[in-house]
Amino acid sequence: MEYHEYPPSAALAPFVKCFWSLESDDETHERDRIFPDGNIELILHYRDLFKKYDDAGNAVVQPRSFFHGQLKRYFELQPTGKVGVFSARFHPAGLRPFVPFSVSKITDLTAPTTQAWGEKAIQLERDLLKADTTEQRISIMETFLLGQLNQEQVDAIVENCVGSIIEQSGITSVDELTQQQAIGKRALERRFQQSVGLSPKLFARIIRFNYALQLIEKRDFSNFTVIAYEGGFYDQAHFIKDFHDLTGLNPKQYFSKNLEMVRFFNLD
Repeated sequence: MEYHEYPPSAALAPFVKCFWSLESDDETHERDRIFPDGNIELILHYRDLFKKYDDAGNAVVQPRSFFHGQLKRYFELQPTGKVGVFSARFHPAGLRPFVPFSVSKITDLTAPTTQAWGEKAIQLERDLLKADTTEQRISIMETFLLGQLNQEQVDAIVENCVGSIIEQSGITSVDELTQQQAIGKRALERRFQQSVGLSPKLFARIIRFNYALQLIEKRDFSNFTVIAYEGGFYDQAHFIKDFHDLTGLNPKQYFSKNLEMVRFFNLD
């Protein structure tokens, strides 16, 4: 498969992390497991659709275009044929200024774009499907999003907290955030759910997990006990628990194709 990322315009950069495309002419595909990463996607399938599988193995076919809200756990995807995907990946709190509802309403869900934009979403899908290139799709999407942007829905306190959590690779506490922003814990939780779709504690946990995963995949470590501590986990057992909760796998299963990495785990 060919995957490419594209930067947003300066006007959308505070809200959109990137646009991306994925293409393949192959018609037979294995399932891929998708992990929580702290972002929300606005996705268009301009070729064949994908199946989404739940924990029990039940499958539903995804719609042509939709939001995918924040993830609390993994899920699996499988293309049904030729792949053509275009997406706007929003920053953790980036979608809220474009939609008239709390983004917690779409957490862990595949939600129709009409839920936010009604008939405008239907026309957006038509315009995107008519486009011949990714560059055209980006232009169409940017013009549309700028027309929906409501700056009054930007929550500066939540944005500051998100920035702190990411800057510290998830190694921070809710108490520290409330002290920094001079806000009560309950109020922060409520506002975080509205703008991000997760609690600040779970969001930090996801960011911490992804930071540790990046260290592992870059092999920037001497052993996994070091990774556990550098990643802000209490110990290796804590890291393994979070790994399993978010991926449905233990690290030995995840890295089963890489014996050099598996040998660091004593899980039998």
